[in-house]
Amino acid sequence: MPVADRGDRWHDVIASTVAPTRLAIEDAATFRARADTLHMGGLTASWFSHTTLRSWRTPALIRRSDPGHYCLALMQKGSMWVTQRRNEAEFGAGEAVLFDSSHPLVAGTGLRHRGAEVLILSLPRQTLVLPQNGLDRLIATPLDARRGMGAVLTRFVASLAEEADACTGPELQRLGGMAVELATAYLAQRIGAFEALPARSRAGVLRERIDAFIDGSLGDADLSPRTVAEHHGISLRSLYALFEPRGEGVAASIRRRRLELCRADLARPALRHRPIHAIAAHRGFGNAEVFSRAFKAAYGIGPRAFRQQAQRAAGAGLLPAYDVPP
Repeated sequence: MPVADRGDRWHDVIASTVAPTRLAIEDAATFRARADTLHMGGLTASWFSHTTLRSWRTPALIRRSDPGHYCLALMQKGSMWVTQRRNEAEFGAGEAVLFDSSHPLVAGTGLRHRGAEVLILSLPRQTLVLPQNGLDRLIATPLDARRGMGAVLTRFVASLAEEADACTGPELQRLGGMAVELATAYLAQRIGAFEALPARSRAGVLRERIDAFIDGSLGDADLSPRTVAEHHGISLRSLYALFEPRGEGVAASIRRRRLELCRADLARPALRHRPIHAIAAHRGFGNAEVFSRAFKAAYGIGPRAFRQQAQRAAGAGLLPAYDVPP
Protein backbone atom coordinates (compact mmCIF):
# COMPACT_ATOMS: atom_id res chain seq x y z
CA MET A 1 0.00 0.00 0.00
CA PRO A 2 1.11 3.64 -0.34
CA VAL A 3 3.23 4.71 2.63
CA ALA A 4 0.73 7.38 3.67
CA ASP A 5 -2.08 4.79 3.97
CA ARG A 6 -0.28 2.03 5.89
CA GLY A 7 -0.85 3.30 9.42
CA ASP A 8 -4.57 3.94 8.92
CA ARG A 9 -5.09 0.60 7.23
CA TRP A 10 -3.35 -1.32 10.01
CA HIS A 11 -5.35 0.61 12.59
CA ASP A 12 -8.55 -0.57 10.86
CA VAL A 13 -7.33 -4.18 10.83
CA ILE A 14 -6.59 -4.20 14.56
CA ALA A 15 -9.88 -2.44 15.38
CA SER A 16 -11.93 -5.01 13.46
CA THR A 17 -10.10 -8.10 14.75
CA VAL A 18 -9.06 -7.28 18.34
CA ALA A 19 -10.35 -3.88 19.51
CA PRO A 20 -10.01 -0.18 18.55
CA THR A 21 -6.47 0.84 19.49
CA ARG A 22 -4.23 3.88 19.00
CA LEU A 23 -1.03 2.93 17.17
CA ALA A 24 2.42 4.45 16.75
CA ILE A 25 4.56 3.18 13.87
CA GLU A 26 8.22 4.15 14.00
CA ASP A 27 8.76 4.42 10.25
CA ALA A 28 5.81 4.11 7.86
CA ALA A 29 8.18 3.77 4.89
CA THR A 30 9.70 0.56 6.25
CA PHE A 31 6.62 -0.75 8.05
CA ARG A 32 5.55 -4.20 6.87
CA ALA A 33 2.56 -6.15 8.15
CA ARG A 34 0.28 -9.06 7.34
CA ALA A 35 -2.94 -10.22 9.01
CA ASP A 36 -5.08 -13.32 8.57
CA THR A 37 -8.35 -13.64 10.46
CA LEU A 38 -10.75 -16.53 10.95
CA HIS A 39 -14.19 -16.11 12.52
CA MET A 40 -15.55 -19.30 14.12
CA GLY A 41 -18.83 -18.54 15.82
CA GLY A 42 -18.09 -16.31 18.80
CA LEU A 43 -14.35 -16.92 18.56
CA THR A 44 -11.95 -14.95 16.36
CA ALA A 45 -8.45 -16.24 15.63
CA SER A 46 -5.95 -13.79 14.14
CA TRP A 47 -2.42 -14.25 12.87
CA PHE A 48 -0.35 -11.05 12.85
CA SER A 49 3.12 -10.47 11.44
CA HIS A 50 4.60 -6.97 11.49
CA THR A 51 7.60 -4.80 12.19
CA THR A 52 8.03 -2.58 15.25
CA LEU A 53 5.06 -0.63 16.64
CA ARG A 54 3.43 0.51 19.88
CA SER A 55 -0.26 0.50 20.79
CA TRP A 56 -2.57 2.00 23.41
CA ARG A 57 -6.08 0.97 24.45
CA THR A 58 -7.24 4.14 26.17
CA PRO A 59 -10.25 4.75 28.46
CA ALA A 60 -11.81 6.90 25.71
CA LEU A 61 -11.51 4.08 23.18
CA ILE A 62 -12.97 1.61 25.67
CA ARG A 63 -15.97 3.85 26.30
CA ARG A 64 -16.45 4.22 22.56
CA SER A 65 -16.22 0.50 21.73
CA ASP A 66 -15.56 -2.55 23.88
CA PRO A 67 -16.09 -6.09 22.53
CA GLY A 68 -15.78 -7.50 26.07
CA HIS A 69 -13.10 -10.02 25.15
CA TYR A 70 -10.19 -11.69 26.85
CA CYS A 71 -7.38 -11.92 24.29
CA LEU A 72 -4.82 -14.69 24.51
CA ALA A 73 -1.68 -13.87 22.52
CA LEU A 74 0.64 -16.76 21.57
CA MET A 75 4.05 -15.51 20.46
CA GLN A 76 5.63 -17.26 17.47
CA LYS A 77 8.62 -15.05 16.64
CA GLY A 78 10.17 -11.93 18.06
CA SER A 79 8.94 -10.42 21.31
CA MET A 80 6.18 -8.30 22.80
CA TRP A 81 5.46 -6.44 26.00
CA VAL A 82 2.12 -5.62 27.59
CA THR A 83 1.20 -3.36 30.51
CA GLN A 84 -2.29 -3.70 32.00
CA ARG A 85 -3.88 -3.56 35.47
CA ARG A 86 -0.55 -2.72 37.16
CA ASN A 87 1.14 -5.74 35.63
CA GLU A 88 3.81 -5.70 32.95
CA ALA A 89 5.07 -8.68 30.94
CA GLU A 90 7.66 -9.10 28.24
CA PHE A 91 7.38 -12.39 26.42
CA GLY A 92 9.00 -14.09 23.44
CA ALA A 93 8.56 -17.10 21.18
CA GLY A 94 6.93 -20.01 22.98
CA GLU A 95 5.26 -17.79 25.58
CA ALA A 96 1.76 -16.33 25.87
CA VAL A 97 0.05 -13.41 27.55
CA LEU A 98 -3.58 -12.69 28.46
CA PHE A 99 -5.09 -9.22 28.25
CA ASP A 100 -8.57 -7.74 28.61
CA SER A 101 -10.25 -5.45 26.07
CA SER A 102 -12.23 -3.74 28.87
CA HIS A 103 -9.20 -2.19 30.62
CA PRO A 104 -6.58 0.34 29.48
CA LEU A 105 -3.50 -1.24 27.94
CA VAL A 106 -0.13 -0.24 26.56
CA ALA A 107 1.79 -2.71 24.39
CA GLY A 108 4.72 -2.90 22.02
CA THR A 109 5.99 -5.51 19.61
CA GLY A 110 9.15 -6.06 17.68
CA LEU A 111 11.52 -4.99 20.43
CA ARG A 112 15.09 -4.15 19.45
CA HIS A 113 13.84 -3.31 15.93
CA ARG A 114 12.96 -6.90 15.10
CA GLY A 115 9.66 -8.04 13.70
CA ALA A 116 7.07 -10.07 15.54
CA GLU A 117 4.66 -12.87 14.71
CA VAL A 118 1.78 -13.54 17.10
CA LEU A 119 -1.43 -15.59 17.17
CA ILE A 120 -4.30 -13.94 19.04
CA LEU A 121 -7.48 -15.66 20.19
CA SER A 122 -10.27 -13.18 20.98
CA LEU A 123 -12.47 -14.98 23.50
CA PRO A 124 -15.83 -13.48 24.50
CA ARG A 125 -15.93 -13.21 28.27
CA GLN A 126 -18.98 -15.48 28.57
CA THR A 127 -17.24 -18.37 26.77
CA LEU A 128 -14.56 -18.73 29.45
CA VAL A 129 -16.29 -20.67 32.23
CA LEU A 130 -13.59 -19.81 34.77
CA PRO A 131 -13.50 -17.62 37.89
CA GLN A 132 -12.94 -14.02 36.81
CA ASN A 133 -10.67 -13.30 39.77
CA GLY A 134 -8.46 -16.20 38.67
CA LEU A 135 -8.29 -14.94 35.09
CA ASP A 136 -7.56 -11.41 36.29
CA ARG A 137 -4.50 -12.74 38.15
CA LEU A 138 -3.08 -13.87 34.79
CA ILE A 139 -3.48 -10.49 33.08
CA ALA A 140 -0.16 -9.23 31.64
CA THR A 141 1.92 -12.02 33.13
CA PRO A 142 4.16 -14.23 30.95
CA LEU A 143 2.73 -17.74 30.48
CA ASP A 144 4.69 -20.75 29.24
CA ALA A 145 3.24 -22.21 26.02
CA ARG A 146 6.19 -24.40 25.01
CA ARG A 147 4.93 -27.66 26.47
CA GLY A 148 1.83 -29.44 27.71
CA MET A 149 -1.50 -27.75 27.12
CA GLY A 150 0.14 -24.56 25.85
CA ALA A 151 1.96 -26.45 23.10
CA VAL A 152 -1.21 -28.36 22.15
CA LEU A 153 -3.20 -25.12 21.95
CA THR A 154 -0.53 -23.36 19.86
CA ARG A 155 -0.30 -26.23 17.37
CA PHE A 156 -4.07 -26.41 17.08
CA VAL A 157 -4.48 -22.68 16.43
CA ALA A 158 -1.59 -22.66 13.93
CA SER A 159 -3.20 -25.55 12.02
CA LEU A 160 -6.45 -23.61 11.64
CA ALA A 161 -4.77 -21.15 9.28
CA GLU A 162 -3.69 -24.00 7.00
CA GLU A 163 -6.91 -26.02 6.97
CA ALA A 164 -9.70 -23.44 7.33
CA ASP A 165 -10.28 -23.02 3.59
CA ALA A 166 -11.29 -26.67 3.32
CA CYS A 167 -13.85 -26.43 6.16
CA THR A 168 -17.57 -25.74 5.89
CA GLY A 169 -19.40 -23.25 8.11
CA PRO A 170 -20.62 -25.90 10.57
CA GLU A 171 -17.13 -27.40 10.71
CA LEU A 172 -15.66 -24.00 11.55
CA GLN A 173 -18.23 -23.65 14.34
CA ARG A 174 -17.06 -26.96 15.81
CA LEU A 175 -13.40 -26.01 15.44
CA GLY A 176 -14.15 -22.75 17.23
CA GLY A 177 -15.71 -24.70 20.08
CA MET A 178 -12.62 -26.90 20.27
CA ALA A 179 -10.33 -23.87 20.35
CA VAL A 180 -12.37 -22.36 23.21
CA GLU A 181 -12.15 -25.65 25.15
CA LEU A 182 -8.38 -25.85 24.68
CA ALA A 183 -7.85 -22.21 25.64
CA THR A 184 -10.11 -22.65 28.68
CA ALA A 185 -8.23 -25.75 29.79
CA TYR A 186 -4.86 -24.03 29.31
CA LEU A 187 -5.93 -21.05 31.42
CA ALA A 188 -7.65 -23.30 33.97
CA GLN A 189 -4.37 -25.11 34.56
CA ARG A 190 -2.63 -21.80 35.17
CA ILE A 191 -5.10 -20.86 37.94
CA GLY A 192 -5.48 -24.37 39.38
CA ALA A 193 -9.08 -24.79 38.24
CA PHE A 194 -8.79 -27.62 35.69
CA GLU A 195 -10.77 -30.11 37.78
CA ALA A 196 -13.64 -27.62 37.97
CA LEU A 197 -14.15 -27.77 34.19
CA PRO A 198 -17.13 -29.74 32.86
CA ALA A 199 -16.34 -33.41 32.20
CA ARG A 200 -17.04 -32.93 28.49
CA SER A 201 -14.44 -30.16 28.27
CA ARG A 202 -11.83 -32.20 30.11
CA ALA A 203 -12.45 -35.16 27.80
CA GLY A 204 -12.06 -32.99 24.70
CA VAL A 205 -8.82 -31.54 25.99
CA LEU A 206 -7.47 -35.01 26.80
CA ARG A 207 -8.28 -36.18 23.26
CA GLU A 208 -6.32 -33.25 21.84
CA ARG A 209 -3.35 -34.07 24.06
CA ILE A 210 -3.50 -37.71 23.00
CA ASP A 211 -3.69 -36.75 19.32
CA ALA A 212 -0.62 -34.54 19.70
CA PHE A 213 1.25 -37.33 21.50
CA ILE A 214 0.37 -39.88 18.80
CA ASP A 215 1.38 -37.53 15.99
CA GLY A 216 4.74 -36.94 17.66
CA SER A 217 5.37 -40.63 18.32
CA LEU A 218 4.41 -42.30 15.03
CA GLY A 219 8.05 -43.15 14.29
CA ASP A 220 8.22 -45.28 17.45
CA ALA A 221 7.55 -48.91 16.46
CA ASP A 222 6.47 -49.64 20.04
CA LEU A 223 3.65 -47.06 19.97
CA SER A 224 0.41 -48.83 20.88
CA PRO A 225 -2.86 -48.15 22.69
CA ARG A 226 -1.24 -49.39 25.89
CA THR A 227 1.74 -47.02 25.66
CA VAL A 228 -0.62 -44.13 24.86
CA ALA A 229 -2.77 -44.94 27.89
CA GLU A 230 0.23 -45.32 30.19
CA HIS A 231 1.77 -42.04 29.03
CA HIS A 232 -1.44 -40.19 29.91
CA GLY A 233 -2.08 -42.04 33.17
CA ILE A 234 -5.42 -43.55 32.13
CA SER A 235 -6.71 -47.09 31.67
CA LEU A 236 -7.09 -48.77 28.30
CA ARG A 237 -10.84 -48.80 28.84
CA SER A 238 -10.86 -45.03 29.37
CA LEU A 239 -8.72 -44.53 26.26
CA TYR A 240 -11.07 -46.61 24.12
CA ALA A 241 -14.07 -44.69 25.52
CA LEU A 242 -12.46 -41.38 24.48
CA PHE A 243 -12.13 -42.62 20.89
CA GLU A 244 -15.61 -44.14 20.66
CA PRO A 245 -17.34 -40.99 19.35
CA ARG A 246 -14.95 -40.93 16.38
CA GLY A 247 -15.86 -44.38 15.14
CA GLU A 248 -12.17 -45.24 14.82
CA GLY A 249 -10.21 -47.19 17.42
CA VAL A 250 -6.84 -46.15 18.80
CA ALA A 251 -4.81 -48.80 16.94
CA ALA A 252 -6.67 -48.05 13.70
CA SER A 253 -5.98 -44.33 14.16
CA ILE A 254 -2.25 -44.96 14.66
CA ARG A 255 -2.12 -47.22 11.59
CA ARG A 256 -4.03 -44.74 9.41
CA ARG A 257 -1.80 -41.83 10.37
CA ARG A 258 1.34 -43.87 9.70
CA LEU A 259 0.02 -44.95 6.30
CA GLU A 260 -0.82 -41.37 5.37
CA LEU A 261 2.73 -40.29 6.14
CA CYS A 262 4.19 -43.24 4.21
CA ARG A 263 1.99 -42.45 1.20
CA ALA A 264 3.17 -38.84 1.23
CA ASP A 265 6.82 -39.97 1.52
CA LEU A 266 6.46 -42.41 -1.39
CA ALA A 267 5.06 -39.62 -3.56
CA ARG A 268 7.87 -37.20 -2.70
CA PRO A 269 10.47 -36.93 -5.49
CA ALA A 270 13.21 -36.07 -2.98
CA LEU A 271 12.77 -39.54 -1.39
CA ARG A 272 12.59 -41.56 -4.60
CA HIS A 273 15.89 -43.35 -3.91
CA ARG A 274 15.05 -44.26 -0.32
CA PRO A 275 14.05 -47.95 -0.02
CA ILE A 276 10.39 -48.56 0.67
CA HIS A 277 11.18 -50.63 3.77
CA ALA A 278 13.24 -47.72 5.14
CA ILE A 279 10.34 -45.30 4.63
CA ALA A 280 8.00 -47.73 6.38
CA ALA A 281 10.43 -48.22 9.29
CA HIS A 282 10.88 -44.45 9.66
CA ARG A 283 7.12 -44.13 10.15
CA GLY A 284 6.91 -46.92 12.72
CA PHE A 285 6.25 -50.05 10.65
CA GLY A 286 8.68 -52.65 11.97
CA ASN A 287 7.75 -55.30 9.39
CA ALA A 288 7.89 -54.56 5.64
CA GLU A 289 5.38 -57.28 4.73
CA VAL A 290 2.87 -56.04 7.30
CA PHE A 291 3.30 -52.53 5.90
CA SER A 292 2.80 -53.67 2.30
CA ARG A 293 -0.42 -55.52 3.14
CA ALA A 294 -1.78 -52.62 5.19
CA PHE A 295 -0.95 -50.12 2.44
CA LYS A 296 -2.69 -52.16 -0.25
CA ALA A 297 -5.73 -52.74 1.97
CA ALA A 298 -6.02 -49.00 2.61
CA TYR A 299 -5.37 -47.65 -0.90
CA GLY A 300 -6.07 -50.55 -3.26
CA ILE A 301 -2.53 -50.51 -4.65
CA GLY A 302 0.82 -51.77 -3.37
CA PRO A 303 3.46 -49.29 -2.18
CA ARG A 304 5.85 -50.03 -5.08
CA ALA A 305 3.19 -49.55 -7.73
CA PHE A 306 1.98 -46.43 -5.95
CA ARG A 307 5.48 -44.92 -5.97
CA GLN A 308 5.85 -45.61 -9.70
CA GLN A 309 2.48 -44.01 -10.34
CA ALA A 310 3.45 -40.96 -8.30
CA GLN A 311 6.78 -40.62 -10.13
CA ARG A 312 5.02 -40.69 -13.52
CA ALA A 313 2.62 -38.00 -12.31
CA ALA A 314 5.50 -35.86 -11.09
CA GLY A 315 7.32 -36.32 -14.40
CA ALA A 316 4.25 -35.08 -16.22
CA GLY A 317 4.20 -31.98 -14.04
CA LEU A 318 1.10 -33.04 -12.13
CA LEU A 319 0.73 -32.49 -8.39
CA PRO A 320 -0.74 -35.69 -6.93
CA ALA A 321 -3.85 -35.21 -4.80
CA TYR A 322 -2.23 -37.33 -2.10
CA ASP A 323 0.78 -35.10 -1.67
CA VAL A 324 0.87 -33.57 1.82
CA PRO A 325 3.49 -31.57 3.77
CA PRO A 326 6.25 -33.56 5.55
